Amino acid sequence: MSPVSHGTSESRAEDRRLIRFEPHLPCSYEGLWPALTTADGLRRWLGEAEVLERHLDGAVTLRPLDGGPAASGRITAWDVERVVEYTLGGLGRIRFHLEPVGTDSTVIRFLNEREGPGADPPGVLADWHQHFELLESALTGPGGTWTEGRRAELRESYARPLTRRP
Repeated sequence: MSPVSHGTSESRAEDRRLIRFEPHLPCSYEGLWPALTTADGLRRWLGEAEVLERHLDGAVTLRPLDGGPAASGRITAWDVERVVEYTLGGLGRIRFHLEPVGTDSTVIRFLNEREGPGADPPGVLADWHQHFELLESALTGPGGTWTEGRRAELRESYARPLTRRP
């Protein structure tokens, strides 16, 4: 599995953070879209879609792979094969914007805007990083498994100063 580039976290206000990733995946955007927008696709890398109404303003409830509580909300952007955005209680706004690179690879311009106290930037970055590793694995092979060991490793990496990151 090729490494996912480190994401970034920036403060937008006292209690708001913006998480960004731009993974470049070896898959056409037509092939990637179902992984982001179907129950079967989401199950392989993000979580169980207990509810998923696949249209603008549709209801969505996701239960994360790590066994945490389910998060419910709405689909707040839907542009087929280009943009999907979920706004979920406790997780904030999660936006995937697909940009094709040639015919067989895609960049995801990913944003997660979160509000509220307690958003641990190294922990949130580690979670999303591992999810994108799992997405890449799901697209290129049988898929991977969420592990707390990998999360701890990634969290430590994000907690280090930028000058010491691999």
